[in-house]
Amino acid sequence: MQSWSDTPIPALPGTGPPLRLFDTADRAVRPVTPGHTATLYVCGITPYDATHLGHAATYLTFDLVNRLWRDAGHDVHYVQNITDVDDPLFERATRDGIDWRDLGAREIELFREDMAALRVLPPRDYIGAVESVDEVIELVGKLLASGAAYTVEDTEHPDIYFRADATEQFGYESGYDRATMEQLFAERGGDPGRPGKHDPIDPLLWRAARAGEPSWDAPFGPGRPGWHIECTAIALNRLGSEFDVQGGGSDLIYPHHEYSVAHGEALGAGRRFARHYVHTGLIGLDGEKMSKSRGNLVFVSTLRRAGTDPAALRLGLFAGHYRQDRMWTDEVLATAEQRLAHWREAIALDAGPAADDTVARLRQHLADDLDTPKALAAVDEWARQALAYGGTDRTAPAAVRAAVDALLGIALRPAG
Repeated sequence: MQSWSDTPIPALPGTGPPLRLFDTADRAVRPVTPGHTATLYVCGITPYDATHLGHAATYLTFDLVNRLWRDAGHDVHYVQNITDVDDPLFERATRDGIDWRDLGAREIELFREDMAALRVLPPRDYIGAVESVDEVIELVGKLLASGAAYTVEDTEHPDIYFRADATEQFGYESGYDRATMEQLFAERGGDPGRPGKHDPIDPLLWRAARAGEPSWDAPFGPGRPGWHIECTAIALNRLGSEFDVQGGGSDLIYPHHEYSVAHGEALGAGRRFARHYVHTGLIGLDGEKMSKSRGNLVFVSTLRRAGTDPAALRLGLFAGHYRQDRMWTDEVLATAEQRLAHWREAIALDAGPAADDTVARLRQHLADDLDTPKALAAVDEWARQALAYGGTDRTAPAAVRAAVDALLGIALRPAG
């Protein structure tokens, strides 16, 4: 599938400290130590609606990881999926009287436009579930052959499920106890009451064909992929085993990431599916959780059409730490717009205070588990001094502009 347009990154002199990130499985901040090629897999959208700020916060977080790796001299192999075969997509298409393929194509194109506007560096591989069906079929066959999967005793709908106990280390990624898993499994797309399952939390691998649903032929019967195995197949076939970082929102920790991890490890993908698991906090609106059911989603495209500078959206979402659940308000946006104007005014000066320390602190704070509030404060201080006292370093404004562009993805040239 076509990705979106790339964004050039200024090359900065010197290097920063090694990146450290909080690992969900280890419950600690620890170094990320990729080789020459750093590998990153981030779960993509289910394209039945436009890109909301929760999506944007997640992809901006991993855009920072991508930028920091590139600043450190790594080649980056970034992979992202699109779940373009799933129940929510079919339900929305039926509600709106549109073919599910057309709905998916429309929303994927809007997502591309939003990501390009936000200057998110595109993935090298942007893969839809439809594109990966043959890969899923191969993996499901292997899991059946090994005994890690089974077919339910149902002659009408012989769905295939993964055994949650197929790997000894199951549960290490989330660290959740059984009661929490059961609750979240039911809330987040699982089917604990499905007759014929060995365990209520066994996840679906292959949904046998139903009338009115798309299906593909497979040796074990026609049907379509389950949610989790899609990401396992796409990641393993492009990044291999034990790639550097698997990322997504905190609502994906369980069941989605726990099972995509378990699928991969049951297939012999190594001690850990990924060497580092990283998850972002959720975005709320005016004191309430942002959700489809509440109808309070804030869409990137809506804000863009209203004239909001995408750079201000980046700054607003970076004002809080990526791991924190946080609120989006009119005040957050106004503060971001003021900060952006302040920075642009400062870099438009002919000279300013020396920038070396500011660039070093920007790198240091971002390398320390993506501490964007401190990173923004470092640039704030340089801009404050430049506007209040001026400076004699004629190279400083350009140096700050390049660092903010390369590391934070924010263009400080006036919009338009």
